[in-house]
Amino acid sequence: MVYITRALVDVLLDLASDADPDRVTTGVSVTPAGELAGGGAGAIPPDTPVFTDFYLPDPGNAINAVFGVDLSTPARQAQGRFVSHPLRELEVTKRDDLAQVVFVAVPPWTDDEDSFGAFDRSGNRKPLEIIDAEPPEQSLSG
Repeated sequence: MVYITRALVDVLLDLASDADPDRVTTGVSVTPAGELAGGGAGAIPPDTPVFTDFYLPDPGNAINAVFGVDLSTPARQAQGRFVSHPLRELEVTKRDDLAQVVFVAVPPWTDDEDSFGAFDRSGNRKPLEIIDAEPPEQSLSG
């Protein structure tokens, strides 16, 4: 089972919709369920990883788009990838970055099972649960 917060799904779908007809790809990262606030995380074991955060894609930097690989996000910080497929391919393709978990979205940019899904690096669809929970607040210290 792959867990993701509703807020993250909403943001990723907004990114995809705003970029349409172009593709979007970005890293996504996890927070242990025990650190989340909200009722949705209560039924999940506290050490279960839940996808909660994303890295802003940088469409203006050509080097980040080399073969679709985002070179600006350190690989160890992103446990998954999000990709949008404006041409309705709800599957992992050879053009997609590989990660342990790849989230794919297609138009009409909704969170239903026909438009948003989770896959492993081999392209096999994974069961997905969208939960109503929030990651802990973070502050920038300098």
